[in-house]
Amino acid sequence: MWGILRQNVGGARDLSSQILGSSMRRLRPITSTPRHYSSATKEMTVRDALNSALDEEMAADPSVFVMGEEVGEYQGAYKITKGLLDKYGPERVVDTPITEAGFAGIGVGSAYHGLRPVIEFMTFNFSMQAIDHIINSASKSNYMSAGQINVPIVFRGPNGPAAGVGAQHSQCYGAWYASVPGLKVLVPYSSEDARGLLKAAIRDPDPVVFLENELLYGESFPISAEALDSSFCLPIGKAKIEREGTDITITAFSKMVGYALKAAEILEKEGISAEVINLRSIRPLDRATINASVRKTNRLVTVEEGFPQHGIGAEICASVVEDSFGYLDAPVERIAGADVPTPYAANLERMAFPQIEDIVRAVKRVCYRAVPLAATA
Repeated sequence: MWGILRQNVGGARDLSSQILGSSMRRLRPITSTPRHYSSATKEMTVRDALNSALDEEMAADPSVFVMGEEVGEYQGAYKITKGLLDKYGPERVVDTPITEAGFAGIGVGSAYHGLRPVIEFMTFNFSMQAIDHIINSASKSNYMSAGQINVPIVFRGPNGPAAGVGAQHSQCYGAWYASVPGLKVLVPYSSEDARGLLKAAIRDPDPVVFLENELLYGESFPISAEALDSSFCLPIGKAKIEREGTDITITAFSKMVGYALKAAEILEKEGISAEVINLRSIRPLDRATINASVRKTNRLVTVEEGFPQHGIGAEICASVVEDSFGYLDAPVERIAGADVPTPYAANLERMAFPQIEDIVRAVKRVCYRAVPLAATA
């Protein structure tokens, strides 16, 4: 990385040429002859999707580099960076000491000079050590410089609860970072999400917080030939309707999308047609897709693993009340993590986070198929 820095800050003319050349390389696939893809799909794990996205972006753009704890020699704490050190060398795959504030700050500084760092946190709980660089240095520099400074940096790693790791390692930081102007916050669910959104994050000129889920890394999802193409990229700020329905809208992100889809299957057997929206991006939030769905189904349930107060679900509820209140046929329900530090005991931990049955019960209440909670109090 240091060699790259020396090469880039040696002269403004060389830097401008390199960035322009990189930009032109990225534009070529868009203007080339349209490809025709097979409709057949293969399976890919989220781990492999993230790894392949990093590999392809590093191959396409020499200004992209990876930095973090154990990303090199150990191949990544979760093997997301497997094989990259051998392929790109220690100047572009940089192992660091346990000092999040240090390497996050170095990453932001290198982004000021035209590089595209991908900073890995072993868990986003450790990002709190670096939060000053993320909030005050990365997110505000473009505004405070009147647009003269871009900060093309990605902060990525596992977010939210895993299993049996206690209160200090089980928090969802979606609402924390999604409240900050200047940041973009992405929350992939499937392998296609992981590939397309990580590529978009690396190519974006602004700082991106990329919140993965540890328990999804080993999950396999169908992935199309289009998504496997090196030019594939998903738009930031656009949600995906994973399942269409007519009776109720369920919004979710990350691991909770899978839970919502399973709940929708159960509900279908009971005559309730649920539309499931995979948010993909929580800043910017695709309010248009959410409101269009609610105006069709007239009901809404939001699902997230974070704390309920000031959460993503609360923001979605506010948006729907502001823009689509007249279309609602029932009160909105929020499903979130319990408003307590995460318990360590396995039985209590399960009770602290949303389960499929919680979503089913909430949908039934909103559709007036069950006794409301207030009536049982």
